[in-house]
Amino acid sequence: MERIMDIEPGLMIWTIFSFLIFLAILIKFGTKPLLNGLTARENRIKDAIENADKANEQAKKILKESEEKLSSAQLEMADIIHKGKTQAEELIKKASEEADKIKKQKVDEAIREIDRNKESAIKQLRTEVAGLVVAATEKILDETLDKEKHYKIVDSYIEKLPTN
Repeated sequence: MERIMDIEPGLMIWTIFSFLIFLAILIKFGTKPLLNGLTARENRIKDAIENADKANEQAKKILKESEEKLSSAQLEMADIIHKGKTQAEELIKKASEEADKIKKQKVDEAIREIDRNKESAIKQLRTEVAGLVVAATEKILDETLDKEKHYKIVDSYIEKLPTN
């Protein structure tokens, strides 16, 4: 039996020759498609990286715009709240001033009404007192004087009295 692992020089030369032919064919016909495939893959990866960078930049830009809009909205909201509080305070102040004004008017009106009633009561009291004085004087003197003359006399004495 021949040994399988024996090295035969003729077989070895043909094996090396076959390998070199295969290598030459592979280099001649396989290098371009292989390089084209690698170049295409490299280009796809570069494009993907560039697209990812663009998307990242766009996302950062959108995030920045969103933050600016949010900040602007918060400032606007704070301004609206401040204006609302200011308007509410002004309305409360105006309502308070109006209420004070109305209260003062009502108090002044009540004081005038009281003064009118007081004057009316004083006049009525003077008239009644004058009538009583005339009646008492008539009885005392037992003579009838002119009523108008009596009223004038009594009124002059009443005018001399203090008005409190």
